Amino acid sequence: MSIAQLNDLFGIGDKLRVIEGQGGLPMIQVTTDHASAMVSIYAGQVLSYRPAGQAEDLMFLSQSAYFAPGKAIKGGVPVCWPWFGPDPEDKGRPSHGFVRNRLWDLRTTEDRGDAGIRITLGLTDTDETRATWDNGFDLAIRVTIGETLEVALITSNTGDSPFPLTQALHSYLRVGDIDQASVEGLDGCSYIDKMDGGAEKAQSGAVTISGETDRIYTGVAANLAIIDPVLGRRIAIASQGSASAVVWNPWARTAASMGDLGDEDYRTMLCVETTNAGPDVVTLAPGDEHRLVAAFDPSAI
Repeated sequence: MSIAQLNDLFGIGDKLRVIEGQGGLPMIQVTTDHASAMVSIYAGQVLSYRPAGQAEDLMFLSQSAYFAPGKAIKGGVPVCWPWFGPDPEDKGRPSHGFVRNRLWDLRTTEDRGDAGIRITLGLTDTDETRATWDNGFDLAIRVTIGETLEVALITSNTGDSPFPLTQALHSYLRVGDIDQASVEGLDGCSYIDKMDGGAEKAQSGAVTISGETDRIYTGVAANLAIIDPVLGRRIAIASQGSASAVVWNPWARTAASMGDLGDEDYRTMLCVETTNAGPDVVTLAPGDEHRLVAAFDPSAI
């Protein structure tokens, strides 16, 4: 559909409109008394969320991000699905699955009053997806934008065979200074340290970042938080359908090697991802549904 047709079907007055975004990609712009946000229909990806009265966006979005068909967008909340990390069957398929670089369908928009604006995007299996991953599915992402931000990734098995599922809401959060930011809620959890050959370690105290970090935490509770004294805020992250979390920061050398990330961007970003990763694998039977949910609630400290 054209931008005009999408607006005719899904626009909500001055609160929600579909626009042509960077690279000509269709995007949904939301502006309410509670918050402003941007959601890309390409990739099914939240790019921006700023609560009313806050000077800084909750999301980190690289100024060097690619906005082009076939490319992933660096920042916001990319969707990794139906596998997280490298191809689990070693068939040469792309890391993190095949949905973060394709156009989704805009299914519904809804003004829920004080509960916010809700947007639902979706994908279903096609001959093309089955050539990559031979399963029947319906995948929806439901974004609720209000005083808080909620992102729900809903997978339905529409085929006749069970399938394993690993996935992530790969959230890039903006911080004032990575040297001073920390993550609470993971004390005592085990983690797989991908920077140390996959060694299993135990977290003691809050997570702080002082070098390249790539960890899969297991046995994770539903409530985590980023403490950011420079921006003066605490970002609470509440999850559902997840028993794992990933903490990632590329640090200087890896950031400098990425064409879609500025050399100094690692200093103002921290990924705390709501996942089914590592041993946290979901097996979805025919007719079943799984919901992976991340809710973000920023407050002052």
